Amino acid sequence: MAAPILPDPAPLYLRTDHWFQRATAALSGEVPCRSGCTSTCIGPFPITILDIHMLQQGLDCLPPDRRHGIERRALEQTTAMEAAFPQLIHSDLLDHWSDLEIDRLATEFHRQPCPALDEQGRCSVYRHRPLVCRSMGIPIEDRGLAHGACEVQTFIPIVRLPSSSRKEEDRLAQEEAASLETLRQATGSTGEEVFLP
Repeated sequence: MAAPILPDPAPLYLRTDHWFQRATAALSGEVPCRSGCTSTCIGPFPITILDIHMLQQGLDCLPPDRRHGIERRALEQTTAMEAAFPQLIHSDLLDHWSDLEIDRLATEFHRQPCPALDEQGRCSVYRHRPLVCRSMGIPIEDRGLAHGACEVQTFIPIVRLPSSSRKEEDRLAQEEAASLETLRQATGSTGEEVFLP
């Protein structure tokens, strides 16, 4: 029996990067994200099983000593999280967790830096980082309300993204959902989200 064909996430990730660049330009420089800023890289957050495949590709590209350092930090963090939240021992999937449970875990471990951060605050797997890391910083509108993206962004820009950018954002989300469904079917996964580390 042939191995299942997995979706190639790279094109979606590149399109998300291009969307972020255009969205940032449309917001007239109001997005504070820059190299070395780690405000959104501290504390655990959900990523998808698609992101896991991209991260694995990034880890495979690293020199062994850097890769092992990241893997060691991730294992230390995962062990601490499993001790506090034993349900992670049986499954790392978050799809059936309540928002309250996710918030409790994120709050308890809110000071842990992403295992891929280097000493200068740069991402060691930047070209292979998760989708959420590629789109962080753009204010999100939900039911007519705009929400800031991180603690550095102390105000919400008056300038809103043009509707064409929001439509493109929706298309990217649909493409991600389709890729996740393909990956779930190919791998037999029962969920889509896990915590980073």
